[in-house]
Amino acid sequence: MAAAESFLAFNPAGSAGAAAASRRRSRGPRNRKKGWKRWSGPEARLGREIGDFLEDVGLQERAAGGLISEQPNEDLFFLDKGATPKNRSLKKKKPPQKPLHVDLVLQPLSKVPPPKNIGAHQVPNGRKERLRRRFWEQRAALGVFPRGERRLRARLARGEPPAPQKPPELGRSDPHRAFYDIWGQHNPLDAPLAGQDPWYLQQTKRLRVQRPPRLQARPSPLPPVEVIGQGGSYNPPFQEHQDLLRKALEVELRRRREEEKVERRLKVTEEPPSQEAVLREQLQGLLEEEEEEDEEGQQEEDEERERPHRREQPGRKTEKQRRKEKEQREKAGARARARMALRRRQGLFQLRSLPWAGINDGINDVFMGSMMGSMMDFMGFPQAGARARARMALQRRQGLFQLRSLRRLLRLRDLELRRRRLLREQRRKLRETAPKRLGRLRYEEPELEVQLSEEIPESLRSLRPQGNLLRDRFRSLQRRNVLEPRLRAKFKRRYRVKYVEKRSFRAVTL
Repeated sequence: MAAAESFLAFNPAGSAGAAAASRRRSRGPRNRKKGWKRWSGPEARLGREIGDFLEDVGLQERAAGGLISEQPNEDLFFLDKGATPKNRSLKKKKPPQKPLHVDLVLQPLSKVPPPKNIGAHQVPNGRKERLRRRFWEQRAALGVFPRGERRLRARLARGEPPAPQKPPELGRSDPHRAFYDIWGQHNPLDAPLAGQDPWYLQQTKRLRVQRPPRLQARPSPLPPVEVIGQGGSYNPPFQEHQDLLRKALEVELRRRREEEKVERRLKVTEEPPSQEAVLREQLQGLLEEEEEEDEEGQQEEDEERERPHRREQPGRKTEKQRRKEKEQREKAGARARARMALRRRQGLFQLRSLPWAGINDGINDVFMGSMMGSMMDFMGFPQAGARARARMALQRRQGLFQLRSLRRLLRLRDLELRRRRLLREQRRKLRETAPKRLGRLRYEEPELEVQLSEEIPESLRSLRPQGNLLRDRFRSLQRRNVLEPRLRAKFKRRYRVKYVEKRSFRAVTL
């Protein structure tokens, strides 16, 4: 209690002491017997005094950082030096800036220090490193040092200078570093890997993965930005402008023809009603009985017409009928074989008429002549064999005079093959540059941006922009097979829009 009496209360209202508080709080509920002894007696009074004391101590520690009785005078009082000097400046001083509310919220409310040092628990392996340092300090007192320290002491004892420390690599944090190309040959990032085994670098994943060649190929050889022709300039030459107008006219005519074609297909050709149809319409309902009889007769005719006819089954064929059919089949086969032989002979003559087909004629004739001579000798006709060999020798002599014509035929054949090769190459290039079908829609060429002769501006001040840059870039991506052709999604409302008239608007009457 002596400490409680010597204690200086922080709250001025509580300077009267704990007795006044006990007297103030002594009034309690007395409608029950339990409340009669709750705030009466020396034990209750002592408990109230201890509680007030501990509450005031906590308040002082939170507000002043400790007990006020233990604080020095410099922290509790200040020296009043009088009023401010009169020769102060006329300029109004700006009031000190108050801290922001967000900063005040983040400040700690209590002056009591936290029970634990949170920073010590944020160091990785802090406790292990602290124990390790304490262990080597104890061993160093006994003269035992770790291996690195022993090697350093031995090097210093031998008089060798300590190994120079390598300066730390700044890398990206170096403000004075030079710029370099990360994909270039002289890349400083690849300098430590120079001269090492490629297999080792590949297995240790230090070598950068090479981009596969299939990913380096562009989807289209077309340039990303195509320069428009001279006819689309703001001051175009006359001939180029006329060529551009002709191209636009061809596109418009083609579109007009397609529209007319669709209209012709959808057009319904209705002929004017005839006099008979007009008369039938006028007599509608007057001659019902005749019409009913005509309808009954027409129905009977339709039933007879729609009734399937039964196929008559042929009887058993006689021997004479079978023989005639066989002879007809043989005659038809002979005529077909004769037609095929005639077609073969005609095709042979057509092959001989080709420019390169006559190259091997002489060789074939010589070969056939020698073969026929050998066959005639074998069959016992020496004169026929001699004639065949003589004809073969004559053809050999005549073949010498055909060398010039054969060279000309070979030259014509080479020219024809070269022309076909160039044509195939042109078709291949067209297929490469043509937009591919990547989706369900086909790529459609955009409309030509054309200005008529009277629309061409006289100066750059009156020049009006043509087209849309974003739409042009989007079309370029589709033309170069980077994006598939697509259409704008149609907005479809799920529910019908409901219009409701407000009650306040309905109440207004004019």
